[in-house]
Amino acid sequence: MYDYIIIGGGIVGLSVGMALLNEKPKAKVAVLEKEKHVAAHQTGHNSGVIHSGIYYKPGSYKAKLAKKGNETMRRFCQQHEIDVEICGKVIVASDEEELSLLNRLYNRGIENGLEIRLIEKGELLELEPHVNGVQAIYVPTAGIVNYKKVAEKMAEIIQEKGGHILLNHMVESITETANEVVIDTNQGTIKGAFYINCAGLHSDRIAKLANIQTDVRIVPFRGEYYQLKPEKRHLVKNLIYPVPNPNFPFLGVHFTRMIDGTVDVGPNAVLSFKREGYLKTDFSLHDMRDVLYFKGFWKLASQYMKEGIEEMVRSFSKRQFVKSVQKLMPDIQETDLLPGPSGVRAQALKEDGTLVDDFYIVHGNCSIHILNAPSPAATASIEIGKEIIRRLEKLRVVV
Repeated sequence: MYDYIIIGGGIVGLSVGMALLNEKPKAKVAVLEKEKHVAAHQTGHNSGVIHSGIYYKPGSYKAKLAKKGNETMRRFCQQHEIDVEICGKVIVASDEEELSLLNRLYNRGIENGLEIRLIEKGELLELEPHVNGVQAIYVPTAGIVNYKKVAEKMAEIIQEKGGHILLNHMVESITETANEVVIDTNQGTIKGAFYINCAGLHSDRIAKLANIQTDVRIVPFRGEYYQLKPEKRHLVKNLIYPVPNPNFPFLGVHFTRMIDGTVDVGPNAVLSFKREGYLKTDFSLHDMRDVLYFKGFWKLASQYMKEGIEEMVRSFSKRQFVKSVQKLMPDIQETDLLPGPSGVRAQALKEDGTLVDDFYIVHGNCSIHILNAPSPAATASIEIGKEIIRRLEKLRVVV
């Protein structure tokens, strides 16, 4: 019998487990992970950026927890000797038409309490000599890290504190009563007093197993990257982002220098035909039915039809992808890009077709469900763990 059971061994679930054992050292804690290792999906396919919190609505969980998480993640990595670099990034207006959007984003960053600067073309070129831009926001607190290594360290800490990491445990059913939780897995039954759903791409299904009524469905979006070939990595010094397209809910193609020295270029954002579909050929009938039978998806698709088609074209046409890249980095040619990794974003979508724009957390009788935790959840993960502790205290959960 466990005091707390955490479903999901990604960075959010592990952060919650670590926070619980920091706050309640005598608690019996188990993390259930259906794969054979932790950080198998969103965490292990992450771009590795430590975000600042500039993009998010002031006052939102994303804005507050990303800003705090930026600092706590850096300290955690330094404390545990995980390679981390606060290298800064630039968000670039490529032409005069984008200046109003850049200024709007700058004002949002200031409202979120960030120490950022508007820089002119001369200073921009000192930072990133090969970029095409007329003005930019310089974000000095952005950084890079390998989140899989962070998650593995968190799992190690949980075990050192007496917690259990139960791998290859797929949840099959959940019975939640007023004071007990019974979770049936492919490895047997596990009982506890309370559980936290941190299942990422499957978080809505875990909630449904427990008869938690929600108005959201997880829709998987695959982000496909290229990598700059080694002799062209010098074109990118650190992190280069475009001004986000206000008509599309993703950040656009950007350049990410990874902690291992490679440079990722991307992503696009296309509907994945499988919740864990990292290849174009990956397909799950069950996952596609979940999307296609959900009226919210069709409302979303009609709203972003033009942008969605453009993303699909870039997915299948390297030439079109390169054209979008050259707006920000004119020196890059088609031959400079090599096939890179892909990730799948677990994005919660409401029935009315709106994308859930913030971390979304709901409560059950003996449970808390994190139903939307895409980027910047990795950056904010330690702070999300602390937020769960605060919610347990408000709920007066005593175990």
